[in-house]
Amino acid sequence: MNDILPILLPILAALVVLGALIPVLMKTRKNITNYPGKRDENDPVRPGAGGGTLVEDRPAPPRERVSPDAVDGAVDLEGLETVEVPDNVAGLETVPVETPLPVAGRLVRLRERLVKSNNILGKGLLALLSADKIDENVWDEVEETLLLADLGTEPTLQLVDALRERVKVLGTRSPEQVKALLREELIKLVDPTMDRTLRVERHADKPAVVLVVGVNGVGKTTTVGKLARVLVAEDKDVLLGAADTFRAAAAEQLATWGQRVGVATVKSDVDGADPASVAYEAVKAGIDQEVDVVMIDTAGRLQNKTGLMDELGKVKRVIEKLAEVDEVLLVLDATTGQNGLNQARVFAEVVNITGIVLTKLDGTAKGGIVVAIQKSLGVPVKLIGLGEGADDLAPFDAESFVDAILN
Repeated sequence: MNDILPILLPILAALVVLGALIPVLMKTRKNITNYPGKRDENDPVRPGAGGGTLVEDRPAPPRERVSPDAVDGAVDLEGLETVEVPDNVAGLETVPVETPLPVAGRLVRLRERLVKSNNILGKGLLALLSADKIDENVWDEVEETLLLADLGTEPTLQLVDALRERVKVLGTRSPEQVKALLREELIKLVDPTMDRTLRVERHADKPAVVLVVGVNGVGKTTTVGKLARVLVAEDKDVLLGAADTFRAAAAEQLATWGQRVGVATVKSDVDGADPASVAYEAVKAGIDQEVDVVMIDTAGRLQNKTGLMDELGKVKRVIEKLAEVDEVLLVLDATTGQNGLNQARVFAEVVNITGIVLTKLDGTAKGGIVVAIQKSLGVPVKLIGLGEGADDLAPFDAESFVDAILN
């Protein structure tokens, strides 16, 4: 017995320790099983989980969400007490209020920046068309230059055919003549007849409502902030709605943009709050406070995520319970080229895009996307951004754009 005891004691001790650990292990396993799946920051809604059910990063108290299919009836806005609705801009004095540049000044600065940029489109075409001999090889190069500029196949063929005919008729070609005919044909493609007016005029008893949408990372929140500066420079009373409730610090970022020009922001204190509810409260506050324009920032969403796109459609329909949505602006990164065109098509199907905001339009080869988008959707580019500065956003003008890329 004495010989067996030294062997049994370690075994008994191990069993005692194991017995103590079993409850802990079971509890840990239970937590892992019940803890919600961690969502991708670019995909806050799992499309296959009950038609747009939120998948939270951490457990949250249950709350009623407005079903996308139920918005035509009574809108259930339970939980809206978490949305901050400022009565005015009182208290914003903690951030120095800036005076935005006038719109005219922006256009001049943006055009100068575009002229100085290294754009392939204008310089390449002028060099080719000014050659001593324009043969088939030159026309092939012209076509290639336009395609590289993301002009699109149909507009490229249209422009090449027009240039061929005019060069043939012209006979002799001085650089001034070439530049003049190229300018005329490019302006036709960019289409100065499209209505690029921003519909931001207040209605008789309600504010104008602007909804800003787009994929992840194109700068929607920044665009909303910069557009607020444009409107303030035009002496409009603006209210912002932070309906991007999934990206960390998005609401604070938007509020900071607003504070810089004395504009209040309606936002929720609850992470992952229903974006439609925030948008609804923002428009309601805009009506109550008799502002001129309410701008709603939305979460970035991939155009191939059905659940996310359904949520965006819901946001628009809930807003329309209170007021008409005057503008739906799609923010696109000009450097994404034809992929941006694919994004535009899907968003247009969901929320009826009324205008495009092109960011990073710095005069490089990608500038041709202006024509491609307009030709494909019949939707005008209304605003352009050429830099990261607070006032680097301005209305798009067809003739100024063409003149700038042709230097």
